[in-house]
Amino acid sequence: MRKKIMLLGSGELGKEFVISAQRLGQYIIAVDSYPNAPAMQVAHEFEVINMLDADALQEIVSKHGPDIIVPEIEAIRTDKLVDFEQQGVQVVPSARAVNFTMNRKAIRDLAAKDVGVKTAGYRYATTLEELKSAVKEIGLPCVIKPLMSSSGKGQSVVRSEADTTKAWEDAIGKSRGDLKEVIIEEFIPFDSEITLLTVTQKNGPTLFCPPIGHRQERGDYMESWQPAKVTPGQFSQACEMAAEVTAALGGAGLWGVEFFLKGEDVYFSELSPRPHDTGMVTLAGTQTYNEFELHLRAVLGLTIPGIELLRPGASAVILASSEDENHPKFKGMEVAASCKNTDIRIFGKPNTRKYRRMGVVVAWGKPETSIDEIRKKALDTASYIQVK
Repeated sequence: MRKKIMLLGSGELGKEFVISAQRLGQYIIAVDSYPNAPAMQVAHEFEVINMLDADALQEIVSKHGPDIIVPEIEAIRTDKLVDFEQQGVQVVPSARAVNFTMNRKAIRDLAAKDVGVKTAGYRYATTLEELKSAVKEIGLPCVIKPLMSSSGKGQSVVRSEADTTKAWEDAIGKSRGDLKEVIIEEFIPFDSEITLLTVTQKNGPTLFCPPIGHRQERGDYMESWQPAKVTPGQFSQACEMAAEVTAALGGAGLWGVEFFLKGEDVYFSELSPRPHDTGMVTLAGTQTYNEFELHLRAVLGLTIPGIELLRPGASAVILASSEDENHPKFKGMEVAASCKNTDIRIFGKPNTRKYRRMGVVVAWGKPETSIDEIRKKALDTASYIQVK
């Protein structure tokens, strides 16, 4: 059962997916907007194109004739995926799902209005004047995000009206693709936030991974841990909401569904139709299959008999501190490698920018080891590694 899989977006998550696919004998073409992207380094073939260019997408699909298209980023001309699906190409998890989830407006309206799950209050704006009006309606503080972005880029917490202009400029400046619209969200003073990795199968029940906790800075993931501390009631609510939203979108694959927890209340936040950056903690062997293996098995229609927590784990990112360094080198690897029950993943990105994620450390412990202890181990190990 060898399939030709075209990966649209070739970052670190795509790289791990390709490695999982190679282990099951699949053939991969990695695509991105720049050469030598991480997933290209382990794929059979690669293409460098602007994925917002419909003609360029059509050209490479016609050239390679993939059986399956797996989107890994937001900046894709998603309406072309509908055409490919109609031509018989499997789009993961489905063309409808990708079209909805690549845009915060579509997925938020589907979750809140069509499905009816609990979310923060929200408005949209296409101009600074609309933004200021929406902020008054929502109230302060509030959160402003681009409708299309990744890893928290362009996200701001606005605490005074004086902050709105800068928040608008940041959101529009860091929006991915050609969509110039923002979402204004009610600020939920949450106790914690979690990612619930959810797997929808072609011929099997929807499965849920043990919940993952995470911490962000500048809107981007800094560390994650599994399992996160949730009550049975919170977990039940999150599973029910994740199942309802993914069923409404359709298709098979792994989804990263994010929630805010406040008391016993659970609020749906966002959803991505692919492996999630916080899910890199699963590379620590925390569960039966890591998130990339789960995504691949669901995509190929292989039965996933179940997902069990095997041991607690944590991840911590390795960040670049300088701009535009080509061929980065990593110092401190010898010290980091001496830390017990840890592993290092360097992504292989060809250049740096400030705060760019260049690698990750994962750590694990015995079932009785506290999550705080494992988190500290991951953070300490990551701190030894410097990008030069």
